[in-house]
Amino acid sequence: MLNNQILEALKGYTADMQKTVTFVLQTGEHSKRNELIEFLKGFASVSNKVQFEERDLNGKVRSPISFLLEVDGQDTGLQFSGIPSGHEFNSLVLAVLQSAGTPIKLDSSLQNMVKNVDHEMKFEVFVSLSCHNCPDVVQALNQFAVLNPNISAEMIDGGLFQDVIEERDIQGVPSVYLNGELFANGKITAAELIDKLLEKDPSIAKADSNEKLPLQDVVVIGGGPAGVSSAIYSARKGLKVTLIADRIGGQVKDTMGIENLISVPKTTGPELVGALQTHMDEYDITIKEHLRVTEVNQGDIKSIALSSGEVIDTKTVIIATGAKWRELGIPGEKENVGNGVAYCPHCDGPFFKGKDVAVIGGGNSGIEAALDLAGIVKSVTVFEFMPELKADQVLVDQAEGKDNITILKNVATQEIHADGGKVSSISYQDRATETTHSIDLDGVFVQIGLVPNTSFLGDVVETTKFGEIVINEKCETSQPGIYAAGDVTTVPYKQIVVSMGEGSKASLASFEYLLANSSKLENMYEDHQSSQQARDAA
Repeated sequence: MLNNQILEALKGYTADMQKTVTFVLQTGEHSKRNELIEFLKGFASVSNKVQFEERDLNGKVRSPISFLLEVDGQDTGLQFSGIPSGHEFNSLVLAVLQSAGTPIKLDSSLQNMVKNVDHEMKFEVFVSLSCHNCPDVVQALNQFAVLNPNISAEMIDGGLFQDVIEERDIQGVPSVYLNGELFANGKITAAELIDKLLEKDPSIAKADSNEKLPLQDVVVIGGGPAGVSSAIYSARKGLKVTLIADRIGGQVKDTMGIENLISVPKTTGPELVGALQTHMDEYDITIKEHLRVTEVNQGDIKSIALSSGEVIDTKTVIIATGAKWRELGIPGEKENVGNGVAYCPHCDGPFFKGKDVAVIGGGNSGIEAALDLAGIVKSVTVFEFMPELKADQVLVDQAEGKDNITILKNVATQEIHADGGKVSSISYQDRATETTHSIDLDGVFVQIGLVPNTSFLGDVVETTKFGEIVINEKCETSQPGIYAAGDVTTVPYKQIVVSMGEGSKASLASFEYLLANSSKLENMYEDHQSSQQARDAA
């Protein structure tokens, strides 16, 4: 299963391991067992610091195709049920390296919170090997387990454990359980996992001993193409730069086919995000990933409050938080997320193999979703509100050429119905005749565009009625020293290449502002610090 190229890469990754990691596979019989043994033995062959053995684990793991990782004979709390290939192969590689001592690239404030958990937490993560969001969750929870012996994490390939999938009515991935209870369902980021941990136990944030960052020249909020572009351009100017993001890449990470990024004929979202991260790593940029900004306090010196409780002071801010999937807002949508309602066809499409599904939205994302699903499901019905589709003609032509894609135009979806906890049908109105109809189906994929991520800002800067940040030609907002770039702004044409250009423009504009005001801002910060120290002393 592991070709020579992969094995050579693994030799390089494991060359500096100081501890021995052992794959311990539960004894027993299973149709996939020999394939898993071949996979694990192949991995173990690359280094004498990686070993494989079979052993009766006395109920510590799920099945004969479940294995755990031991380090120098000690259980790490890391388990995999199934063959972690596909998108999850990197999860296994990182689990091996991190459990053997490779530094974890998790912000220190987050590490402190995880280490403060003082009770048992057993996470189960149900995944699909075709899901490109799942590894983020698996890898985050694996890091939690490495950091704290009270925490364990198990990756479970839903395709190999259909009995458990049916028992728990799982229809979307990743699906995360904590101590046997549903913890997070459907698409979720590592930042949202952190938020949920804090909701369960706010005390884990108390002992955060992370030292406060010095005054920053630029804080970039957002890790998509606009945010990364801003951070790199600012760092190249020799500025103190911090980038805050719930995940590097943002929505781009969910895009499988990218063919309009000039000079790159074809790539995927995950590949592009990897390139963005690599480029950022070339510069002295403080990256705070898996964290959210909870508040921005304006003034000559801006204060950025994070979900970890940390506060960062900065001279300028660039907001590049992008957008999120727009919801339909009809009855039955939120109630059935993860039980037939989904927003990512790449992640959840395999759960509807041979079934009837709907795609809501006739733009590029909607028609692309329909084409992707057509190769998996029995039938796809596309619902478009307008009289004509908005997608590119080349995509429309492909969809119209598929026998199992039906396109309904000029219709308004009204309600998603469920039976027994699962989606069963959808009601819609023909806008021309005002007649109501219903179609039986098993899943609904919502693809109706994006909503700007600006709710955390309050009234700090001017926004439109749609929530987009109003900017001028230099990416300046209504507040001096605060800039915005990319899909979160009023700039038309939400494209990767446009966002990259806008991000660099925002950085250059903020640099001009710093040239004119930096000395004054430094003095203001010193006065602010002196006043704060005096108040603390009193």
